[in-house]
Amino acid sequence: MFPPYPQETAYHYCMELISQIEKGNIVLKRISQESEERKNLGVMLGCLVGYEAKSKKRIIIYAVSGNRYILKKRLSEPEGICKYIIAPPIVSYKKAQSALKKNDKQIHLLSDQINKLKELSETKQNINSINDTVQQASINKNSNKALELTALEIKRTKLTDESLQKIFNLFNFYKYDGKKIKLQKIISEHNGKLPPTGTGECCAPKLLNFAFKNNIKIISMTELYYGNSKNKASLTAYPPCDERCGYILPFILGLEILYKDNDIVVAVKPSGLLSVPGKKEKDCAESRIKKLYADFIEQGMEEIAAHRLDMETSGIMIFALNKFALENLHKQFREKLVQKEYVALLDGILYGKNEGCVQLKTRLDTENRPYQIYDEINGKNGITEWKKIGIETLSFKNEKNQIIKKKVTRIAFYPKTGRTHQLRLASADEHGLNIPIVGDSLYGKKDAPRLYLHAKKITFFHPVSNRKMTFESKEPY
Repeated sequence: MFPPYPQETAYHYCMELISQIEKGNIVLKRISQESEERKNLGVMLGCLVGYEAKSKKRIIIYAVSGNRYILKKRLSEPEGICKYIIAPPIVSYKKAQSALKKNDKQIHLLSDQINKLKELSETKQNINSINDTVQQASINKNSNKALELTALEIKRTKLTDESLQKIFNLFNFYKYDGKKIKLQKIISEHNGKLPPTGTGECCAPKLLNFAFKNNIKIISMTELYYGNSKNKASLTAYPPCDERCGYILPFILGLEILYKDNDIVVAVKPSGLLSVPGKKEKDCAESRIKKLYADFIEQGMEEIAAHRLDMETSGIMIFALNKFALENLHKQFREKLVQKEYVALLDGILYGKNEGCVQLKTRLDTENRPYQIYDEINGKNGITEWKKIGIETLSFKNEKNQIIKKKVTRIAFYPKTGRTHQLRLASADEHGLNIPIVGDSLYGKKDAPRLYLHAKKITFFHPVSNRKMTFESKEPY
């Protein structure tokens, strides 16, 4: 993951934490038995720097990754310029162990049986390679052993997943808006795919959870690997990990952050979220960026989104942190210097050509807002290049929890203009491809959990450095 906040200030305090550990003022205490594979390994230490919303007092929050260690202060420091806090785990070690207790013994027994069968199989293979006759005679036996091994592994996986579910049921995180989200809710958003073991125990979720729970405004955050070496010069600042933090942080932060500097933020908007505030609905991608980066945005800026996506469309958006950056980005969009790629699933099979260009003159249907209609005379021209990626079968659950399967066409769109609903019309209109995008509530059927349209890739010039930048976000389907 790209670090969602600047790392420099937090790095300074992280180094201070290591100094305090080595002086004995803060204890890094191991509370779980160390396994052979983890012996002599170090740990990730994290720091978040912020300030209390009311008092404006600087807050330094420390955390340790995983559940093997805890941080403990030996003495409470006198009240000073900064307040030092150690973030507690989201779920205590005791609660986690209690959740694992039921299946733990059986999982270990199954692991022993599996390892013995594997060792036996490897021994027989070595013997059989010497004698072809023995090898032929033992094929049936080996086949039975393979079936037995598979059955044991399936049984172990089932018990392991059951234990993981129990652990994950315990996790709740405070989000950017001070509200809670359950890890099970995040799992459901990932179509039920379980995250790796240890998800939620990294430094970043612990630090963000504490900050958002206590209304602490964030300035900086980072992590360091603290191992056996005491050579501080070798210590490197790390961003949150892709495997575990990448699974949950977009939900805690409200958006997936692809990039941030002093001038811009590049983020991924989920489907179902407005780009900018509506007449009634104020929660949107823009408002979430403002909550995350209030201290980084130039005063007086009401608008920070450089462009928009339909509420039902997911994908990459660019936000400006100062007026100069916003004006420059608006100019790039006007002058068509920004290159975009979308990926959609069409609700059917697209026959014929594998690529082409759709040009549609469309306008607002004033009697049926927000629909856009084809109008050769009064419409504004929308130009969309496209390329067929392939035909596939899409499966999803409908509102009645029934599994729906349909043949769809995966297609890439390269819009050359920015008309309202341009890609949805290029797909659905009879003057275009004449096949709506799956889940299109306006121009197709609302029979899917979302509109299958994603702003996958964007290329533009940095508004200050003029450096050409490209960002990509894989379509979530």
